[in-house]
Amino acid sequence: MKRLRYAMVGGGQGAFIGAVHRKALALDGQAELVAGALASTPERAHASGRELGLADDRNHADWQALLDDELKRPADERIDFVSIVTPNHLHYPVAKAFAEAGLHVVCDKPLVHTSEQAAELARIVERSGSVFGVTYNYGGYPMVREARALVQSGAIGDIRKVVVEYHQGWLATKLEDGGDNKQAAWRTDPARSGAAGALGDIGSHAENLVATVTGLETERLCADLGTFVPGRRLDDDASMLLRFRGGARGVLVVSQIAAGCENGLRLRVFGTTGTLDWRQEEPNTLLHAPLDGPPRLLTRGSPWLSESARLATRLPAGHPEGFIEAFANVYLGVIAHIRALQQGAAPDPMLADYPTLADGARGVRFIERALESAASVQKWTDF
Repeated sequence: MKRLRYAMVGGGQGAFIGAVHRKALALDGQAELVAGALASTPERAHASGRELGLADDRNHADWQALLDDELKRPADERIDFVSIVTPNHLHYPVAKAFAEAGLHVVCDKPLVHTSEQAAELARIVERSGSVFGVTYNYGGYPMVREARALVQSGAIGDIRKVVVEYHQGWLATKLEDGGDNKQAAWRTDPARSGAAGALGDIGSHAENLVATVTGLETERLCADLGTFVPGRRLDDDASMLLRFRGGARGVLVVSQIAAGCENGLRLRVFGTTGTLDWRQEEPNTLLHAPLDGPPRLLTRGSPWLSESARLATRLPAGHPEGFIEAFANVYLGVIAHIRALQQGAAPDPMLADYPTLADGARGVRFIERALESAASVQKWTDF
């Protein structure tokens, strides 16, 4: 099968997430990097492209030059999609321009800064017909997809309560000072990160994980945001209560100042007839504790899992898969959708399984409502 061609905006020298995206895209051999505008200065952009083996005529100083060059090329030479892995403030202008040009887009999260920007992207994508994916990668884990399938099958009954937590400790000190850590610098800068800190960076992941697994729709929330490190301009800790349509309740807790924690994302879903418990740091297992029987530990790669979990699995049980594979599964969903459109066919929802623009827009609304609630004496805020 012919590999799709993609370009990358951002993700050059010293960037953590760009390398993860490229490794994920290389994993299944379905896409190849052919063009890029990989950094914020022409010198670093060109140096980054040379390191990755880009041809000189497709190694661009900025994303505008990249887009202009692609549109001048014959259709059979153009990229099939662009991957946007820049700091948050560039997501909207880059995604808008490429989608307006009719090109398919994959954008890192959080999608954009405002719901108005998200709505404009939705209008553009509806007109252009572009595929638009958002890399909430945790939904790509096989056992997260198994949890979703168990909820949908009624294995835990009606959901009563959801608890999601995401604890990191890497920002427990003012790491952004001194300029040595690019990730800390832009993620704590309101001009580049947006109005939210930990809430936007990892809280958006937690919200998406809940929505992906449970299908619940948030109705109201009550948020408490904090900034513990002196001099930091954005929140580094967030706690909130959630109320879902239908009566279920939820608790969401995220922090980037939890000293000693690494990437402690955990989801528990409590239903009328059972509970599900998944931890990102042990992603190959899922605990299912039924009301009327002993708990069972489900393992990735087992033959009795759901079709969606099996499709997201590459290795036999007992051979660990993780973070990059989850990213790769998101990209496989986008690629399946693009291939279906290229063949004039409807996408198979089991294969074209990825977070969409609508998921990204909901994540932006979640951030806005949490900020509104945190600043309000009313506290409970409609979603």
